[in-house]
Amino acid sequence: MSVIYTGYVKGRLVGGSDRCSGRVQLQYLTEWGTVCDASWDLRAANVLCQQLGCGRAVAVPGQAWFGKGSGPIWADMFECQGKETHLSQCTVSSWNRVACSHGNDAGVICTGSSLSTLNGMVRLSGESACEGQLEVHHQHMWSRVLMDAWSFREASVVCRQLGCGSAVRIYSSSLSGTEETDVCLTGYQCSGTESHLVNCSAPHTFICSSNPHVSIVCSSESLKLVGDGGGCAGRLEVFHQGSWGTVCDDSWDLKDAQVVCRQLQCGAAITDPVPTFLGSGTGPIWLDEVGCKGHEMSLWDCPSVQWGQHDCRHRDDVQVVCSGMN
Repeated sequence: MSVIYTGYVKGRLVGGSDRCSGRVQLQYLTEWGTVCDASWDLRAANVLCQQLGCGRAVAVPGQAWFGKGSGPIWADMFECQGKETHLSQCTVSSWNRVACSHGNDAGVICTGSSLSTLNGMVRLSGESACEGQLEVHHQHMWSRVLMDAWSFREASVVCRQLGCGSAVRIYSSSLSGTEETDVCLTGYQCSGTESHLVNCSAPHTFICSSNPHVSIVCSSESLKLVGDGGGCAGRLEVFHQGSWGTVCDDSWDLKDAQVVCRQLQCGAAITDPVPTFLGSGTGPIWLDEVGCKGHEMSLWDCPSVQWGQHDCRHRDDVQVVCSGMN
Protein backbone atom coordinates (compact mmCIF):
# COMPACT_ATOMS: atom_id res chain seq x y z
CA MET A 1 0.00 0.00 0.00
CA SER A 2 1.38 3.43 -0.96
CA VAL A 3 0.24 6.89 0.06
CA ILE A 4 1.28 10.40 -0.95
CA TYR A 5 0.81 12.19 2.37
CA THR A 6 3.62 10.90 4.53
CA GLY A 7 3.48 12.84 7.77
CA TYR A 8 7.21 13.52 7.49
CA VAL A 9 7.42 17.28 8.04
CA LYS A 10 11.14 18.00 8.54
CA GLY A 11 14.50 16.39 7.89
CA ARG A 12 18.06 16.96 9.05
CA LEU A 13 21.52 15.39 8.97
CA VAL A 14 23.39 14.95 12.26
CA GLY A 15 26.75 13.56 13.29
CA GLY A 16 28.63 14.71 10.19
CA SER A 17 31.17 17.48 9.74
CA ASP A 18 28.46 20.01 8.81
CA ARG A 19 24.72 20.29 8.22
CA CYS A 20 25.03 18.73 4.75
CA SER A 21 26.31 15.35 5.94
CA GLY A 22 25.38 12.94 8.68
CA ARG A 23 22.85 10.46 9.98
CA VAL A 24 19.37 10.96 8.52
CA GLN A 25 16.76 12.14 11.01
CA LEU A 26 13.17 12.77 9.99
CA GLN A 27 10.39 14.33 12.00
CA TYR A 28 7.20 12.30 11.73
CA LEU A 29 4.32 14.45 12.98
CA THR A 30 6.00 15.70 16.19
CA GLU A 31 8.64 13.02 16.83
CA TRP A 32 12.18 12.76 15.45
CA GLY A 33 13.58 9.38 14.43
CA THR A 34 16.23 7.75 12.24
CA VAL A 35 15.79 5.89 8.95
CA CYS A 36 16.54 2.23 8.28
CA ASP A 37 19.19 1.90 5.56
CA ALA A 38 17.14 -0.87 3.90
CA SER A 39 14.39 1.71 3.27
CA TRP A 40 16.61 4.50 1.93
CA ASP A 41 18.23 5.03 -1.46
CA LEU A 42 20.04 7.62 -3.56
CA ARG A 43 16.85 9.13 -4.99
CA ALA A 44 15.39 9.82 -1.54
CA ALA A 45 18.77 11.17 -0.42
CA ASN A 46 18.84 13.53 -3.41
CA VAL A 47 15.46 14.95 -2.43
CA LEU A 48 16.58 15.45 1.18
CA CYS A 49 19.79 17.18 0.08
CA GLN A 50 17.79 19.57 -2.11
CA GLN A 51 15.29 20.12 0.69
CA LEU A 52 18.16 21.15 2.99
CA GLY A 53 19.74 23.42 0.36
CA CYS A 54 22.76 21.13 0.19
CA GLY A 55 22.88 20.24 -3.49
CA ARG A 56 22.67 16.58 -4.46
CA ALA A 57 23.60 13.34 -2.69
CA VAL A 58 27.02 11.88 -3.48
CA ALA A 59 26.93 8.94 -1.04
CA VAL A 60 24.38 7.07 1.06
CA PRO A 61 26.47 5.20 3.67
CA GLY A 62 24.46 2.81 5.81
CA GLN A 63 25.21 0.62 8.82
CA ALA A 64 25.35 3.65 11.16
CA TRP A 65 28.40 5.10 9.40
CA PHE A 66 27.76 8.39 11.25
CA GLY A 67 27.10 6.64 14.57
CA LYS A 68 24.00 5.07 16.05
CA GLY A 69 21.01 7.26 16.71
CA SER A 70 18.32 6.88 19.34
CA GLY A 71 14.56 6.94 19.46
CA PRO A 72 12.19 5.50 16.85
CA ILE A 73 13.40 4.05 13.55
CA TRP A 74 11.24 4.89 10.55
CA ALA A 75 11.05 1.92 8.16
CA ASP A 76 8.78 3.35 5.45
CA MET A 77 10.15 2.92 1.93
CA PHE A 78 10.44 6.30 0.19
CA GLU A 79 9.59 5.97 -3.49
CA CYS A 80 10.96 9.29 -4.75
CA GLN A 81 11.35 9.97 -8.47
CA GLY A 82 14.12 12.54 -7.97
CA LYS A 83 12.17 15.60 -9.11
CA GLU A 84 10.57 16.29 -5.74
CA THR A 85 11.80 19.23 -3.67
CA HIS A 86 10.58 17.88 -0.32
CA LEU A 87 10.32 14.35 1.08
CA SER A 88 6.65 14.97 1.86
CA GLN A 89 6.05 14.93 -1.92
CA CYS A 90 7.38 11.37 -2.27
CA THR A 91 5.13 8.34 -2.19
CA VAL A 92 5.88 6.02 0.73
CA SER A 93 5.20 2.33 1.08
CA SER A 94 4.84 0.40 4.32
CA TRP A 95 5.69 -2.94 2.66
CA ASN A 96 9.25 -2.67 3.91
CA ARG A 97 8.39 -2.35 7.60
CA VAL A 98 10.90 -4.83 9.02
CA ALA A 99 12.84 -5.17 12.23
CA CYS A 100 15.75 -2.73 12.06
CA SER A 101 18.24 -1.61 14.70
CA HIS A 102 20.17 1.63 15.11
CA GLY A 103 23.12 -0.29 13.71
CA ASN A 104 21.34 0.13 10.36
CA ASP A 105 20.82 3.90 10.57
CA ALA A 106 21.09 5.52 7.14
CA GLY A 107 23.41 8.43 6.38
CA VAL A 108 23.78 10.92 3.56
CA ILE A 109 26.63 13.04 2.20
CA CYS A 110 25.53 15.94 -0.04
CA THR A 111 27.64 17.93 -2.47
CA GLY A 112 27.37 20.91 -0.12
CA SER A 113 29.35 19.07 2.56
CA SER A 114 33.10 19.20 3.05
CA LEU A 115 32.92 15.40 3.31
CA SER A 116 31.97 15.20 -0.37
CA THR A 117 35.66 15.62 -1.19
CA LEU A 118 36.85 12.85 1.12
CA ASN A 119 38.86 9.97 -0.26
CA GLY A 120 36.60 7.08 -1.13
CA MET A 121 33.63 9.01 -2.48
CA VAL A 122 32.37 7.16 -5.56
CA ARG A 123 30.27 7.90 -8.62
CA LEU A 124 29.23 6.04 -11.75
CA SER A 125 29.33 8.08 -14.95
CA GLY A 126 26.60 6.72 -17.19
CA GLU A 127 22.97 7.07 -18.14
CA SER A 128 21.91 6.74 -14.51
CA ALA A 129 23.51 7.21 -11.10
CA CYS A 130 23.52 3.43 -10.63
CA GLU A 131 25.50 2.30 -13.66
CA GLY A 132 28.50 3.46 -15.64
CA GLN A 133 32.24 4.03 -15.40
CA LEU A 134 33.49 3.98 -11.82
CA GLU A 135 35.27 7.06 -10.51
CA VAL A 136 36.67 7.42 -7.00
CA HIS A 137 37.66 10.64 -5.27
CA HIS A 138 41.23 10.09 -4.13
CA GLN A 139 43.83 12.65 -3.08
CA HIS A 140 41.67 15.63 -4.06
CA MET A 141 40.79 14.43 -7.55
CA TRP A 142 38.41 12.08 -9.33
CA SER A 143 40.18 9.02 -10.76
CA ARG A 144 39.04 5.99 -12.69
CA VAL A 145 39.78 2.48 -11.45
CA LEU A 146 41.72 -0.15 -13.38
CA MET A 147 40.06 -3.50 -13.98
CA ASP A 148 43.07 -5.35 -12.50
CA ALA A 149 41.99 -7.52 -9.54
CA TRP A 150 38.57 -5.83 -9.33
CA SER A 151 35.79 -8.26 -8.33
CA PHE A 152 32.14 -8.41 -7.33
CA ARG A 153 33.20 -7.92 -3.69
CA GLU A 154 34.48 -4.42 -4.40
CA ALA A 155 31.59 -3.67 -6.76
CA SER A 156 29.09 -4.68 -4.07
CA VAL A 157 30.57 -2.10 -1.72
CA VAL A 158 30.29 0.63 -4.37
CA CYS A 159 26.64 -0.19 -5.08
CA ARG A 160 25.85 -0.28 -1.34
CA GLN A 161 27.63 3.05 -0.77
CA LEU A 162 25.59 4.64 -3.56
CA GLY A 163 22.33 3.23 -2.22
CA CYS A 164 21.87 1.42 -5.54
CA GLY A 165 21.22 -2.12 -4.34
CA SER A 166 23.53 -4.93 -5.46
CA ALA A 167 26.18 -5.27 -8.16
CA VAL A 168 24.75 -7.25 -11.06
CA ARG A 169 27.44 -6.70 -13.68
CA ILE A 170 31.09 -5.67 -13.94
CA TYR A 171 32.65 -4.97 -17.31
CA SER A 172 35.74 -3.42 -18.83
CA SER A 173 35.47 -0.11 -20.61
CA SER A 174 37.98 1.92 -22.55
CA LEU A 175 39.68 4.98 -21.16
CA SER A 176 38.03 7.35 -23.61
CA GLY A 177 38.44 10.93 -22.50
CA THR A 178 41.42 10.03 -20.33
CA GLU A 179 44.97 10.97 -21.21
CA GLU A 180 47.54 8.18 -21.06
CA THR A 181 49.44 10.16 -18.44
CA ASP A 182 46.44 10.52 -16.13
CA VAL A 183 46.45 8.73 -12.78
CA CYS A 184 44.17 5.72 -12.24
CA LEU A 185 43.63 3.62 -9.11
CA THR A 186 44.23 -0.08 -8.53
CA GLY A 187 44.64 -2.51 -5.66
CA TYR A 188 41.32 -2.14 -3.82
CA GLN A 189 40.54 -5.19 -1.68
CA CYS A 190 37.19 -5.50 0.10
CA SER A 191 35.50 -8.35 1.93
CA GLY A 192 32.23 -7.31 0.27
CA THR A 193 30.38 -6.45 3.50
CA GLU A 194 31.74 -2.92 3.98
CA SER A 195 29.31 0.00 3.82
CA HIS A 196 31.85 2.39 2.29
CA LEU A 197 34.91 2.06 0.05
CA VAL A 198 37.10 3.84 2.60
CA ASN A 199 36.66 0.78 4.84
CA CYS A 200 38.49 -1.38 2.27
CA SER A 201 42.25 -1.51 1.74
CA ALA A 202 43.82 1.68 0.41
CA PRO A 203 44.41 1.81 -3.37
CA HIS A 204 47.60 2.42 -5.28
CA THR A 205 47.98 5.05 -7.98
CA PHE A 206 48.99 3.93 -11.45
CA ILE A 207 49.44 5.64 -14.81
CA CYS A 208 46.29 4.86 -16.79
CA SER A 209 48.05 4.07 -20.09
CA SER A 210 45.79 1.92 -22.29
CA ASN A 211 44.59 -0.42 -19.53
CA PRO A 212 40.81 -1.02 -19.34
CA HIS A 213 38.99 0.35 -16.34
CA VAL A 214 35.98 -0.68 -14.27
CA SER A 215 32.36 -0.09 -15.16
CA ILE A 216 29.56 -1.34 -12.91
CA VAL A 217 25.84 -1.95 -13.18
CA CYS A 218 24.00 -1.84 -9.86
CA SER A 219 20.37 -2.80 -9.38
CA SER A 220 17.92 -3.28 -6.56
CA GLU A 221 16.27 -5.93 -8.75
CA SER A 222 18.93 -8.62 -8.44
CA LEU A 223 16.59 -11.41 -7.39
CA LYS A 224 13.06 -12.36 -8.38
CA LEU A 225 10.38 -15.02 -7.94
CA VAL A 226 9.33 -16.53 -11.25
CA GLY A 227 5.77 -17.86 -11.36
CA ASP A 228 2.13 -16.78 -11.30
CA GLY A 229 2.27 -15.12 -7.88
CA GLY A 230 2.58 -11.53 -9.05
CA GLY A 231 6.30 -11.49 -8.23
CA CYS A 232 5.73 -12.71 -4.67
CA ALA A 233 5.65 -16.47 -5.27
CA GLY A 234 7.65 -18.71 -7.52
CA ARG A 235 11.04 -20.13 -8.30
CA LEU A 236 13.81 -18.02 -6.80
CA GLU A 237 16.24 -16.63 -9.36
CA VAL A 238 19.26 -14.42 -8.70
CA PHE A 239 21.26 -12.26 -11.09
CA HIS A 240 25.04 -12.69 -11.11
CA GLN A 241 27.75 -11.88 -13.65
CA GLY A 242 25.24 -10.96 -16.31
CA SER A 243 23.02 -14.08 -16.02
CA TRP A 244 19.92 -15.13 -14.12
CA GLY A 245 20.28 -18.44 -12.28
CA THR A 246 18.63 -20.48 -9.55
CA VAL A 247 19.33 -21.39 -5.91
CA CYS A 248 19.71 -24.94 -4.60
CA ASP A 249 17.42 -26.01 -1.74
CA ASP A 250 20.20 -27.68 0.29
CA SER A 251 19.89 -26.26 3.85
CA TRP A 252 17.10 -23.90 2.68
CA ASP A 253 14.45 -23.19 5.32
CA LEU A 254 11.83 -20.64 6.37
CA LYS A 255 14.45 -18.20 7.70
CA ASP A 256 16.04 -17.98 4.26
CA ALA A 257 12.62 -17.49 2.65
CA GLN A 258 11.77 -14.72 5.13
CA VAL A 259 14.80 -12.74 3.96
CA VAL A 260 13.80 -13.13 0.31
CA CYS A 261 10.21 -11.99 0.98
CA ARG A 262 11.51 -9.03 2.97
CA GLN A 263 13.97 -8.01 0.27
CA LEU A 264 11.23 -8.17 -2.37
CA GLN A 265 8.79 -6.26 -0.12
CA CYS A 266 6.37 -9.17 -0.39
CA GLY A 267 5.46 -9.57 3.27
CA ALA A 268 6.37 -12.76 5.14
CA ALA A 269 7.20 -16.28 3.97
CA ILE A 270 4.06 -18.30 4.59
CA THR A 271 4.81 -21.85 3.45
CA ASP A 272 7.60 -24.22 4.46
CA PRO A 273 8.28 -26.43 2.69
CA VAL A 274 6.95 -24.85 -0.51
CA PRO A 275 4.93 -27.16 -2.79
CA THR A 276 6.92 -27.96 -5.91
CA PHE A 277 4.31 -26.77 -8.39
CA LEU A 278 6.22 -23.92 -9.98
CA GLY A 279 8.63 -25.84 -12.18
CA SER A 280 12.39 -26.16 -12.46
CA GLY A 281 14.66 -23.51 -13.86
CA THR A 282 17.38 -23.51 -16.49
CA GLY A 283 20.83 -22.00 -16.74
CA PRO A 284 23.38 -21.72 -13.93
CA ILE A 285 22.71 -22.71 -10.33
CA TRP A 286 24.31 -19.77 -8.58
CA LEU A 287 23.88 -20.40 -4.84
CA ASP A 288 23.92 -23.40 -2.51
CA GLU A 289 23.92 -23.97 1.26
CA VAL A 290 22.40 -20.57 2.05
CA GLY A 291 22.30 -20.02 5.80
CA CYS A 292 20.29 -16.92 6.76
CA LYS A 293 19.44 -16.18 10.39
CA GLY A 294 16.17 -14.55 9.32
CA HIS A 295 16.89 -10.96 10.34
CA GLU A 296 19.04 -9.99 7.34
CA MET A 297 17.88 -7.18 5.03
CA SER A 298 19.13 -8.96 1.92
CA LEU A 299 19.95 -12.46 0.73
CA TRP A 300 23.45 -11.16 -0.03
CA ASP A 301 24.01 -10.66 3.71
CA CYS A 302 23.60 -14.42 4.33
CA PRO A 303 26.45 -16.96 4.24
CA SER A 304 26.64 -19.52 1.43
CA VAL A 305 29.23 -21.43 -0.52
CA GLN A 306 30.97 -19.53 -3.31
CA TRP A 307 28.93 -18.40 -6.29
CA GLY A 308 28.46 -21.21 -8.79
CA GLN A 309 29.70 -24.00 -6.49
CA HIS A 310 27.04 -26.66 -5.83
CA ASP A 311 26.19 -30.36 -6.09
CA CYS A 312 22.59 -29.85 -7.21
CA ARG A 313 20.31 -30.25 -10.21
CA HIS A 314 17.45 -28.00 -11.28
CA ARG A 315 14.97 -30.35 -9.61
CA ASP A 316 16.43 -28.93 -6.38
CA ASP A 317 15.65 -25.29 -7.25
CA VAL A 318 14.31 -23.20 -4.35
CA GLN A 319 10.72 -22.02 -4.50
CA VAL A 320 9.25 -19.36 -2.20
CA VAL A 321 5.71 -18.22 -1.39
CA CYS A 322 5.25 -14.85 0.38
CA SER A 323 2.14 -13.39 2.01
CA GLY A 324 2.03 -10.62 -0.61
CA MET A 325 1.23 -13.14 -3.36
CA ASN A 326 -1.60 -12.00 -5.66
